[in-house]
Amino acid sequence: MGTEISRFPLFPLGLVLLPGEPVPLHVFEERYKLMIGECLDEEREFGIIWLADDALKDVGCCARIMRVLERFDDGRLNIVVEGTTPFRLERRIGDLAYPAGDIVLLDDDDATDDAAAARARSAYADLVEQVTDERPDDEALAELGAYGMAATLDIAPAAKQSLLELRSEPVRLEQLEALFAEALKRIRTAARVAEQASGNGHLKPGN
Repeated sequence: MGTEISRFPLFPLGLVLLPGEPVPLHVFEERYKLMIGECLDEEREFGIIWLADDALKDVGCCARIMRVLERFDDGRLNIVVEGTTPFRLERRIGDLAYPAGDIVLLDDDDATDDAAAARARSAYADLVEQVTDERPDDEALAELGAYGMAATLDIAPAAKQSLLELRSEPVRLEQLEALFAEALKRIRTAARVAEQASGNGHLKPGN
């Protein structure tokens, strides 16, 4: 069991935050202006938790406020936060001016898998190269874990939530490898379809 934190401020949003991922937020509701103001004054974190179509998820990610980009006269804020530690919401607290809950910080198991990491990084590099025409260098790739790779790509919230809920880095890497391979396949298929369309439906020799 990880560290327990009582009455932890919560920010339900339509997004999933991952550890190490920077995200800009526009804070405009009164309750969240109050919450973020307190977090700034007390230099404390708050939790971002995915408000999906079906329900509020049980697992979220703690967020540290990295920068205040802009303060407005009416109290609205533009800020940048960074994900830190996954947590599980144990119970919701309803007596504060903003959403809060009792949480437990979640630790990973100690499993490692160098082969899974290499495969995921290779699939990630293939995908990035396909999209940007530039392949990440080996040194940069070596610094990226599952969360780091996922944070740089446009991944559906459900897939990111699945990664956040896993407590095994090798399993996250295997899941990402499959996601990257599928995305690369879709991109290449779309490129072939576009090429055929530009040639009136006729494939070029060798296709």
